[in-house]
Amino acid sequence: MIISEKIMELRKQNGWSQEELAFQLGVSRQSVSKWESGASIPDMEKILKLSDIFGVSTDYLLKDHFKTEEDCVAVQSGEVDGPKQISMEEADTFMGLKQNSAKRAGLAVSGYILSPAVLVFLCGLYESGALRISEDMLGGIGVSLLLVGIACSTAYFVMHGLKMEPYDYLEKEQFRLAYGVEAVVRKKMAEYDGTHRASIMIGVFLCIVAAIPLMIAAGLDSSDSTYIFCTVILLVVIAVAVFLFVSAGMRKECYQMLLQEGDYTADKKAENRDTERFSGIYWCLITAVYLGISFYTMHWNRTWIIWPCAGVAFAGIRGIVCSMRKKQ
Repeated sequence: MIISEKIMELRKQNGWSQEELAFQLGVSRQSVSKWESGASIPDMEKILKLSDIFGVSTDYLLKDHFKTEEDCVAVQSGEVDGPKQISMEEADTFMGLKQNSAKRAGLAVSGYILSPAVLVFLCGLYESGALRISEDMLGGIGVSLLLVGIACSTAYFVMHGLKMEPYDYLEKEQFRLAYGVEAVVRKKMAEYDGTHRASIMIGVFLCIVAAIPLMIAAGLDSSDSTYIFCTVILLVVIAVAVFLFVSAGMRKECYQMLLQEGDYTADKKAENRDTERFSGIYWCLITAVYLGISFYTMHWNRTWIIWPCAGVAFAGIRGIVCSMRKKQ
């Protein structure tokens, strides 16, 4: 609750009009109206007078995380431990790091999707007769490039995780924002909302149209090499869509983390802590299954379907796990 809301609430609790409060403070009614609308903030002298008139502490008026005077008294007396406070400088640093890494993270995730694309493309050239090398050499080159792509993407996420490690508590723990930080974060989020919506819409559109080349190839009864090349196009289009989803999502996510909204409310954080271990085990197993099946069958142009299926299954299994924990 910000100071404008507190002034309005305390005035109404005392049954005063804006004119009556203004008279006691020696200011105009318009000044009180601006304070309550958030158009301006009272100076320190007026805050001290407001504290005296309402019978509350200045800490309660100035610090957004205190929703009641009792909360303020409890923290100051040591009856409860106050959550960690995030300063404006710390919030700016976090948002800067998160936003600067958003595009690179999008490229890294897209790299996972594109990693088999080179192998599939080489298979297409081989099927069409344009590439005159042995099948074993083809597989060796393609798999090597695939592993390089996976390694580069994984290396980025490891480095990114180490860089963001000092801010892990924002995702897992409760905290409070210093005075004025919430307003700045909300303003930045509102300014970014249009770009975020456009990125998601374009990403969804690309996901829908990605399969069109395959559909056309099927309708024309094309050759196997044509199907393979259409699969490459599908992977590239999906990779672009995923890039938009990840980069836009990470930028939006940094605002939600600071405001503790969306997936970062107190309930969601508790839920995420419960399922964190399950998530790690699940995706490690999926990765092992994907690599095992792909190396065994050498059908890399088909085994990529494991990832979207695993993603859909993960959402369902996670929901079941959360429901079971709530019942317990």
